[in-house]
Amino acid sequence: MAKRLIRLAQPLFLVLALVFIGLLVRAQWTELSAYEWRLHAGWLLLSGSLLIGSAFVEVAMWRAILGWVGGRLGYVDAARIWFASILVRYIPGNIWQPLGMTVLAQERGVRPAATVASIAIYQAVSLLSVIPFLSGYLLAGGNIADVELPVPAPWLAILITAPVLILLGRPAWLIGALNLALVRLKRAPLTTQLGSGQLLLILLAAMGNWLLWGVAFTALTLSLHTFDPAHFLQVAPLLLVAYPIAYAIGYVSFLTPGGLAVREGALVLLLLPVLGSVVTVAALAMRLWQIVLELLIVVIVMIRRNA
Repeated sequence: MAKRLIRLAQPLFLVLALVFIGLLVRAQWTELSAYEWRLHAGWLLLSGSLLIGSAFVEVAMWRAILGWVGGRLGYVDAARIWFASILVRYIPGNIWQPLGMTVLAQERGVRPAATVASIAIYQAVSLLSVIPFLSGYLLAGGNIADVELPVPAPWLAILITAPVLILLGRPAWLIGALNLALVRLKRAPLTTQLGSGQLLLILLAAMGNWLLWGVAFTALTLSLHTFDPAHFLQVAPLLLVAYPIAYAIGYVSFLTPGGLAVREGALVLLLLPVLGSVVTVAALAMRLWQIVLELLIVVIVMIRRNA
């Protein structure tokens, strides 16, 4: 009965997601309409291509982890599940996309426990892989809202990167931490094991994926604003690493749909000292650009599914 109710509710989730997207545009419309828009088609096309490519990398990462925990899906089926559930992230609470993926995967013979385990590991590794980007932000001269750092940036970068190196040597600790969180949420603990080689592989893939996001954001910013070459050389490293950091901050804000406003606010704090007011427009434009591309992919997937 629960499975049937969830399936019937899926169209409602899509409608609610679209409503939240509309509210986002409405809330920011004054600032967007006041900006003197200029778009460089070449940079915009590069940004869109990288974002679409990133989405398919994420599918491959999740499918690989799902295979490690005993769930088997072909790439096409995995992509359909991923993209069919992607828009419900804009409903407050970050449980809806994993819930949708679990139900859709179960229809293809994958045990819910395997899907839940794969999503938990995917999310944990994705967040861990942001830490090197935070270190890069500090080493590149980033200063969050001009706040004075408690220790020199190189030492702080080493300190925050150390947990990633430790977990590579002790991957069982990552599963243990996930199980502790699941138990506190009254969920069944994971029974899978993760080797150092597997963790390193998926961490490198996740870092590569975040790099795609960073380059895509940089390209989108270049499509909106003309930089002096010297200024661009100064801000380019920060543009590359700031977006993954902001994305992760938005993701862990559990109640905000898709990290709305939190991700954009984090970008402003990270880049305002070096980019000025341009970062506000770039952050909002990146959100809208992502939504447009996700809608395009979802529509294509739905058409092919019903063909």
